[in-house]
Amino acid sequence: MIVREELLSWLRKVFNLNLYEAKVWTALLSRGVATAGELSDISGVPRSRTYDILESLEKKGFIMMKLGKPIKFIALKPLEVIERVKKNMMKEAQEMVKRLDNLKGTEIINELNSLFSQGIKYIDPTELSGAIRGRTNLYNHLDMMIRNATKELTIVTTAEELNRKFEALKTTLEKAKKRGMKIRIAAPITEKNYKVAKELAKIAEIRSGKINARFALADKKEVMLMVLNDEEVHPNYDTAVWIHSPFLAQALDSVFEETWNKLTPFQKIRLK
Repeated sequence: MIVREELLSWLRKVFNLNLYEAKVWTALLSRGVATAGELSDISGVPRSRTYDILESLEKKGFIMMKLGKPIKFIALKPLEVIERVKKNMMKEAQEMVKRLDNLKGTEIINELNSLFSQGIKYIDPTELSGAIRGRTNLYNHLDMMIRNATKELTIVTTAEELNRKFEALKTTLEKAKKRGMKIRIAAPITEKNYKVAKELAKIAEIRSGKINARFALADKKEVMLMVLNDEEVHPNYDTAVWIHSPFLAQALDSVFEETWNKLTPFQKIRLK
């Protein structure tokens, strides 16, 4: 049986399988019921590995072992597999989150913090900068900036990205608001993002205008500059520069203040 490489690659990525698991599973799907030997012949997976692979697939909820002899294996409906995999992933994720939460206040995290504190002493302030690649990483870093900020936050973004930022940062922004943070968001408000802007207006001061920039300022100490046009770059290659520099942050904030005062407050926005 020949299975397209693209399909095998997709299955490995989506279902978190290795190559042998993907081959054996698709082989069993094509037969419905089969022995380990038959699956080895069909998939091209060595017989010495097939039983281990089948055991792994059974534990993950992809297949069932048929009662009786010779031992055979039964394929489950793909939709049923999806539901099982979802449940397993959610359970594993919850367990991982619980383990990470339990680290707080332990000797392990105290030791890690001690190592970090020692290391940061040797860093020149001008070296507190870095490049961030990939939109998910960008939003994760911005999320961290918001969580660490104590006084104020300014976000300048595009019309389309306002929707994405709302989805990625809403909860963190809400918590920042409850801490008493002053939050300003500037973006072109259009029919496509008006509902999101309306929700954000409950958390932050929203203003609209002809803006073609993407950056964030936290406590006038940290700057995050997105260097590419989000409409022209693939999310995986979206790039930002992060700099911890009060001098630069305050300068950028002062320059932006003039623009901010010329923007239209959300309450006065009238879409045509």
